[in-house]
Amino acid sequence: MLPSESRLRRREDFATAVRRGRRAGRPLLVVHLRAGSTDPHTPGESVPQARAGFVVSKAVGIAVIRNLVKRRLRHLMRDRLDQLPAGSLVVVRALPGAGEADHDQLARDLDTALQRLLGGAPRCSGPPGDTPRSPGRGPGGSAR
Repeated sequence: MLPSESRLRRREDFATAVRRGRRAGRPLLVVHLRAGSTDPHTPGESVPQARAGFVVSKAVGIAVIRNLVKRRLRHLMRDRLDQLPAGSLVVVRALPGAGEADHDQLARDLDTALQRLLGGAPRCSGPPGDTPRSPGRGPGGSAR
């Protein structure tokens, strides 16, 4: 379980991470990271540890499924908080497919998103200008 002091609880903290942080999207979740920010609510204290919050809407599924997804995400973040800079705020927003995904799929998407946000993974592995396109798209990438 994620320790209580490592959880985001205030609306302002969620808003700060989402509005002022960087974002990485994956098929099952979106991760917002506000790296190394200091907590204005604790003046005079040293840099606080990284904290995480979770958003799982009704689009994910019924209450039982939403709670299962939250528990899985909390468990996954517990092991990854030490990789984040001190004072970071992380918001993990589950997308509708997360309710049907298993633990390993959520872990892969979370790891990939965090690596991208921390600068560890490139966005495209091919040569410059060689971006994958959807079938039926022209050379400009737009539908004809």
